Amino acid sequence: MIRMASRPSKLRRQEERWAYLFLLPQYLGLLCFVLGPVVVTLFLSFSEWNLVAPPRWIGLQNYQVSFQTDVFWQTWRNTIYYVVVSVAGGIVFSLALALALNEKLRGVTLYRGIYFLPVVTSAVAVSMVWRWLYNPEFGLFNAVLTTIGLPTLPWLNSLKWAMPSVIIMSIWQTVGYNMVIFLAGLQGIADQFYEAAEMDGATAWQKFRHITLPLLSPTTFFILITATIGAFQAFNQIYIMTNGGPANATRVILLHIYILAFRLFKIGEASAVSWVLFLILFILTLINFFVARKWVHYG
Repeated sequence: MIRMASRPSKLRRQEERWAYLFLLPQYLGLLCFVLGPVVVTLFLSFSEWNLVAPPRWIGLQNYQVSFQTDVFWQTWRNTIYYVVVSVAGGIVFSLALALALNEKLRGVTLYRGIYFLPVVTSAVAVSMVWRWLYNPEFGLFNAVLTTIGLPTLPWLNSLKWAMPSVIIMSIWQTVGYNMVIFLAGLQGIADQFYEAAEMDGATAWQKFRHITLPLLSPTTFFILITATIGAFQAFNQIYIMTNGGPANATRVILLHIYILAFRLFKIGEASAVSWVLFLILFILTLINFFVARKWVHYG
């Protein structure tokens, strides 16, 4: 009996060693390309480095300089504006789209594929197309406005319209992904809830308000977290469409980090701003999880 018990234990240890061996490349990649750079940027945030001379320790000077510049605060105002509007608008539109496509319509599978297509399209290619659509002289949007007798807009060249233009494009590109997640949540709601509500004489709005929204709260919470983190990391579309202009009107935090690091070669200050962004995202995530305990209903 002792020998029979020791053999499975020995085989299990061998299987574990082989499992760790196969996982070793993934662990090395995580250490070299994720955890390692994170630790290095923490050190660089307290140093002065221009990619040429050796790093020089300067303490908290990078953080002090960042907080004292007007561009830093303008960048954060732009970022918060972009995050709030794009996340809220994306959730509303994707939920409305999911509700429409959750009905038994003819060709609904085709519609779902069409709305999801922007998600799998290259962000750079999409940004280039939308930049052409927004062109004030021969863009499609101004051509439509002219056709229906409305005045044209400067779109990306305007301090007022540049950020809303980028937000519209971002919502359009991400609405398909959120729609699919909302569809999964909607299809997980049992029909018995709606049948019972109809027997009690509930209207469509009452069913949506008291059944759909509460039972979709875990899905909404997940989309809120992922969309917020993704919006804080917006870069491609803004870099291609406006490059932060005009007059830094669309300069968000990730583009600000890029400019500091690879245009001004202020690697230390860029690392400091990166860690500020990390701390803010970490705090927001903790707040969201704390709030979720009060309003997320698992049914």
